[in-house]
Amino acid sequence: MQDSKKVNNKVAKTAAVVKSTTRRLSPEVREQQIVQKAVEHFATCGFSGSTRELARQLDVTQPLLYRYFPSKEALIDRVYDEVYQWDDAWESIIKDRSEGLQSRLVRFYTAYAQVILRREWIRIFVFAGLTREGINDRYLAKLRERVFIPVIAEIRHAHGLAPSASETISESELELIWSLHASIFYVGVRKWIYDLPVTEDIDVLIKQMVDAFLNGSPHTLQQLDSDALDIHS
Repeated sequence: MQDSKKVNNKVAKTAAVVKSTTRRLSPEVREQQIVQKAVEHFATCGFSGSTRELARQLDVTQPLLYRYFPSKEALIDRVYDEVYQWDDAWESIIKDRSEGLQSRLVRFYTAYAQVILRREWIRIFVFAGLTREGINDRYLAKLRERVFIPVIAEIRHAHGLAPSASETISESELELIWSLHASIFYVGVRKWIYDLPVTEDIDVLIKQMVDAFLNGSPHTLQQLDSDALDIHS
């Protein structure tokens, strides 16, 4: 009985030491711990998830949480910045004309898919679109400027088509590039929202999608240009 009591006391002391060690984190480490747990929390519960529950999962007090993030809005903004980071190398891949266009698009979308087809990326993006009006706007604006417009420009150049009539792209051209981009995004929706099985070989799937897209898009752009000329003639 005495031995059992000693063992229990030792376990309790060890747990207390571990808990104390966990609590004595540097501010930088603690902040990152909060952010990582918040990413998981909001990906699971959406933005209705409470900071009280988040603090409980972190085994900290809610006031401590607010020392690092003064409001839930501030924490959500930090989570968004953490999850939706942009790789500037993507734009360089798209515009590198020393490499064939199909190869470039396969390389770009393969790299891009590795980032976006993750549980937290897909789920938080969908939750944000449903419940937090405007939060996705800055990401979608970046996508348009740094991916969609350059891709259309590169297709036109590769197939000897005139540049777009304006500095940006038309709504029809935008819909054209969305047809490829959304197909890749939807793989993540099927997996992380609908809980449906998807192929494990994403690289092969992307090659197929890009091939299908490039086999149809030049003709579509030619038709759009022809229609535009008819309208203005």
